Amino acid sequence: MEKTPAKVPDTSSKKDTPNSVVNEKEKKKQAFLVRAFWTLVMIAGMFFIIGAGHIWTILLVVLLQILVFKECITITTEKARIENLPFTASLNWYFLITSIYFLDGESLIYHSINKLQTEDYERVFEFFKFFIVNHRFISYCLYVLGFVFFVASLTKGYYKFQFAQLCITTMTLLLVVVQAHCIVNNILNGLIWFLLPVGLVIVNDIFAYLCGITFGRTQLIEISPKKTVEGFVGAWICTGAFSMILSYVFSKYTYLICPVEDNLSANWFTGMTCDPNPIFIPQIFKLPEVLVDLAARVDYQVDFVSFKPIYFHSMVLATFASLIAPFGGFFASGLKRAFKVKDFGDTIPGHGGITDRMDCQFLMGSFSYLYYETFISNNKVNIGTILQSIVINLSEDQIVILVQSLHKYLYKIGVINEDTYKQLVNLI
Repeated sequence: MEKTPAKVPDTSSKKDTPNSVVNEKEKKKQAFLVRAFWTLVMIAGMFFIIGAGHIWTILLVVLLQILVFKECITITTEKARIENLPFTASLNWYFLITSIYFLDGESLIYHSINKLQTEDYERVFEFFKFFIVNHRFISYCLYVLGFVFFVASLTKGYYKFQFAQLCITTMTLLLVVVQAHCIVNNILNGLIWFLLPVGLVIVNDIFAYLCGITFGRTQLIEISPKKTVEGFVGAWICTGAFSMILSYVFSKYTYLICPVEDNLSANWFTGMTCDPNPIFIPQIFKLPEVLVDLAARVDYQVDFVSFKPIYFHSMVLATFASLIAPFGGFFASGLKRAFKVKDFGDTIPGHGGITDRMDCQFLMGSFSYLYYETFISNNKVNIGTILQSIVINLSEDQIVILVQSLHKYLYKIGVINEDTYKQLVNLI
């Protein structure tokens, strides 16, 4: 008699057991707690470094750009490691160091030797002065050396990959190092121009997530399926509101709004003093006739309003942080999908790599710098840049003549009296 084969239980449509659901919820809860904890750690660490001074904040930006470059290059050079192509990694790091030296080397060398305390100061200064005076030519020579080294390292059978790798490296330097240089300039213009853009991107990221999970229905962009139009627009509104709060708080501290002239060693405890930019001072503005008529209809007579222009500028930055800066994140998402990786790394628990947190910040930093220089800056030169130019380009005798001329000018306009002027003349 033929036996009927035993039936195999069909588990393909079996629902999750209560235990599996509980475990999944616990995993999500644990992941959220880890992410939240390290978010607070990063925010606290950033404020600590900002309080430590401008030089430490600049070094933080330099470190972050190096780590971001490392993560981006790592996911694109897998083939080079597999095929054991010579010098690929070395060339990448060489071009990175050369780019940082070209963009930031001159300023960092000058400020470093300016604070140097040594008996052989004159000899040390003359040594480093060579690198400052010839900075551009030295940078070009370093670039040409790297170019020659790249051509010499071309390997038969891998030409296409090696040229593609050079293009990737160049593009990464443009997107990371050049924009990081803009962020360094933001710090020198005043810590508020570093802190405010960074804060707006963080706020936008938080509210995009909250508005997305609460109201999100419509997919925003294919490259990031979890991003929704509702979250995008909701984050824009919330970021605009928070920009007013952040600018109000930050603009109250001279340490944050004062630009760096020749005091990179200043910190929160030493403080800074300066004549504040007019945008941090309340100003009176006449309302358009349309708004005046509209107010009159509700029996409210108002022709002028008084507020700090920083509020308007912060709204512009908030708009960019909400509508444009997120595309830096979308670009990073596309890069990860192109190379089939989930995250750029695992440096930050719960967040992934450094690039996963900095993808929007570089674009935001470059816009903030260009916006400041175009619409806000009222002082294209400062004491630091003038002093640097004088020390590097004038001889000792020419500097003495310059000082004497300045004394004479101050005497003529009445800043110093005749007795003081004569004493200064006798001293030099």
